[in-house]
Amino acid sequence: MTHNTPLSPRPLSHLSEAPRHRVLTANSLRAHGIPVSEADARCRPGGPWQLLLPGVYLLHPGPPTSDERLHAALLYAGGECAPIPAQQGAASRTGGPATDVRPCTPPSPPPPQTPQPPQAMITGLAALTLHGFDGAPSLRALDRIDVLVPWTRRLRSTGGVRVVRGQSLPDAEEITGVPVAPVARALADTVALLPDAGVVRRLLVESVRAGHCEAGAVVGELIRARLLGRPHVRLAVDALVAESRALAEGMLYEMVFRHRLPCPCWNVDLRLPGGPYLGGVDAFWPEQSVAVELDTRTPRPHLEADARWSEYARKREALEVLGITVVHLTPAKLRDSLGQQAAIVRTALMTAVEREPAEYVIVTPR
Repeated sequence: MTHNTPLSPRPLSHLSEAPRHRVLTANSLRAHGIPVSEADARCRPGGPWQLLLPGVYLLHPGPPTSDERLHAALLYAGGECAPIPAQQGAASRTGGPATDVRPCTPPSPPPPQTPQPPQAMITGLAALTLHGFDGAPSLRALDRIDVLVPWTRRLRSTGGVRVVRGQSLPDAEEITGVPVAPVARALADTVALLPDAGVVRRLLVESVRAGHCEAGAVVGELIRARLLGRPHVRLAVDALVAESRALAEGMLYEMVFRHRLPCPCWNVDLRLPGGPYLGGVDAFWPEQSVAVELDTRTPRPHLEADARWSEYARKREALEVLGITVVHLTPAKLRDSLGQQAAIVRTALMTAVEREPAEYVIVTPR
């Protein structure tokens, strides 16, 4: 045998164990020596293979597993592609002697390659299922799997794949080896196709109740997708914001009692005697003149970030001018570092004696 002898097709039996290797594209099969015509012949009725999607083959006759459906959708969209093991020398494939040609110098190592972001990722209900949403159906129950691709991709929805285009793709999260859209983006892509108000509300509320993401991130994605014009989505967002607020207040109560802070006045309004209304705070210690305010703001359409912040900044400045220390907490801070936030509040209470006495203010329940 010479080095010009054609190589026989590489057997595919070694790929039958890994789920992602049981789903291959036409290009991958061609690299194994299997032309498209032969692959199509194996997909005839009663054959050992199936054409799962255009250009994507399932290398067994039974129904695809959920994992195989995910990988097939990504392969069809041009995203994740199962790597093909490097082909060995002619001797390992044919049993004959290896070629005599040897390089004069050792081959230089290939230059390091910068990892490229995926060109496709799972989104929609399938992504919510992968993120662990109780309100999302199982992957097996889904008729279609949504795949998010760049806006410029020329790709049609077909079979069990729905193509979702985006002008900018978020950073994918890897779940069980599959690139998945972040929760907020997956929710927006899901809501865009759901007419059921009850389902939309349950999914949005679960996103914050189960700690999957912040309400502000979800509302921001819904605004970018221009979905707040739908009445059932606006109602679901109201429920989402209320749930986020209730959860934040619950974590604030837990912080005070678990870390044995002095009991404050809860949810009160502050005003000067005979003077203007100063604003409401979530917790207030009158003797130390320390207030805690929860930031549960969510973005609103046509409202700039500076405008959203201005009310908070005005209130904080007015209180601090009067000698009242304002501790600003967010739901994320309380969830991720409850003890650290308690230490910040405790420090503010302990150092009250070192500050100038604050102005007297009237405290009334909200």
